[in-house]
This record gives sequence, structure tokens and C-alpha cells, in this order.
Amino acid sequence: MHTFSHRHFISAYQLSREDMLLTFRHATEYLDFLHSSDRKKDDLSGVSVVLAFFENSTRTRVSFEIAAKRLGAEVTSFQSAASSVSKGETLLDTILNIEAMKVDILIMRHLYSGAHEFLATRHGYPNGRVMGSIINAGDGQHEHPTQGLLDAFTIYQKFGAAGNGFYSDGLKGLKYCLVGDIRHSRVARSNIPLFKALGAEVAVCGPGTLMPPDLDALGVRLFNHIDEAVEWADALNVLRIQHERMEQGLIPTLREYISCFGVKRKHLQHKPQLAILHPGPINRGIELESDVADAAQSLILSQVERGVAVRMALLKLIAENRTRK
Repeated sequence: MHTFSHRHFISAYQLSREDMLLTFRHATEYLDFLHSSDRKKDDLSGVSVVLAFFENSTRTRVSFEIAAKRLGAEVTSFQSAASSVSKGETLLDTILNIEAMKVDILIMRHLYSGAHEFLATRHGYPNGRVMGSIINAGDGQHEHPTQGLLDAFTIYQKFGAAGNGFYSDGLKGLKYCLVGDIRHSRVARSNIPLFKALGAEVAVCGPGTLMPPDLDALGVRLFNHIDEAVEWADALNVLRIQHERMEQGLIPTLREYISCFGVKRKHLQHKPQLAILHPGPINRGIELESDVADAAQSLILSQVERGVAVRMALLKLIAENRTRK
């Protein structure tokens, strides 16, 4: 039987297909639990979890908090504006002080790319004692691996699961396209390796100015118009334009962007079986029309629901791995 061997979860590239399928099996069980009348399990009883969000978040922070509490963990949450970071304390000192309080799992979002890897390589006190596990809840323009995992689970349940059984081939043959601002999207950087590891064919669609410079190395197909992507894909994951992370002048006008890359009702009418995802927050009328966001083909709220189940599974697997070691 496959064993989850990761102490930290920092990058989507860490996970093998077997890791993902194991996570999905646990997530399926937890999804059933979330649909039941039971409110809490004791899988993380006695485990201390801290949510450290140095960047604004709604869905991810609340999802992790609910996941940890439903498993019976002791949960503490703080944001940087109310912490000693605002007084000039370094990130490393802040985290070491938190861990001195016997924290088992640290779930962190940070505005700087690589912040989690930095902490993981400098983890623990000078005497060499290893401290808690780190879960990446988003770091700058680098990755958002738990979002990628829940996106994959959402699609896996729709396309890859047969009843209560699971295909060992994962998502082999599925055509999956990320649409929009790929260059600034940490969601895209996590989705691409996860979906490829599960066997899906992966493509991106968006203006050339919003494509990453290392696009060729990512091994994905490129579409230059939304009509082409819709014709090819089984599922679209539509990303917002991240104005807060981009320089000016990367798109000509919003009207032209919507015309070339916005997902519209006509696309669903043309291809009714097309699945629509979005990691949120949605800019209605820009990357997709409201009729698309609210359509029967939309899996957006399913993503949110499955996000809690996936994060419950991940917390359980990491806690179990810590116990084994």
C-alpha cells in the first residue's frame, strides 16, 4: 500500500500520481463526512495548527480553518497586520517563535515567492531539533499547490471516478486548459504539473503578454483564442487578470481581452459538455460571463466544497507522517 511520505507540502512537483490518488481516496471519505450530520472527527485530536496569512485570503484561509477544526485540531489564526512582523520582526524569527509554542503544522500564505522553501531549509532551533510541518497556502507568483490539488480532485470526481471506484490511470486522456493570466498565476504553476502527473493533456490560452517566459519548458499546448480552446478542451479552468501583480500595458484594452479570451454563454451552447472551473475570486463579465459562472456546467462551488475535503485529507496524511517519524 502506498504511503504518503511528505513532511511539508510546498510544491505541486512533490506529489506523485500515487500521492494524489491516495489523497483523493481520503478526500472522498471526508466529502461524504461533510455531507453527513456529523460535525467533527478526532483524526487530528491533540494536533496544533496555526494559520499564518501574510497576504489577504478568504476561500483558502476559511477552507483550511474549517478542515482543521472538523478534524478536531487546535487551530490558531493570525494575520501579519496584527503580528510582530508589522514591528520589523523577520519572517524566520516570527515562525521560530510560533513553533516554540509547540505548533505541529504551520499553514502559511506569503506575498514572497519561495518563502516556504526558505523556512523549510532553515527549520528548527540551533540544536538541530526539527519543528513543525509547513503547508504552502500560496507564495507570491510561485505556487498554490492545495488549490491545484483541489482542482484536480474536482475534475477527477467528474471525469475519472466510476461510481465508488477509481481509475489507476488518473485523468489519462483528459483535455484540460487554463485560460487567462498564466504569467502571474500561482494556480496555473501548480495545476500544470499535477494534471500532467495524472495523465491529462494540458493547454493554456491567453495573450502572449500574459504567458510565462518558461512556457516551452512547462510542456503545454498554447491556444491564442478562446474559441480554439473551447473546441479542444473537456474542461476549462478560467483565471482572473491579476492586476495587483502585473505591470501596465500587458493587455491592449479590457474590451479586446474579453472578446478574445472571455468565456461566454455561446461557448456552453456550442459545447454543453464542457466543464468550467475558476479558483476565485471571479470578475464577472471579464474572464467569464455570469451565465457561465452560474451554469449547470460550472464546477466553481464544487471546487470550494471539495477544497475542504482535500485539505482535510492533506492535514491527516501529513500528521500521520509526522507520527511515523
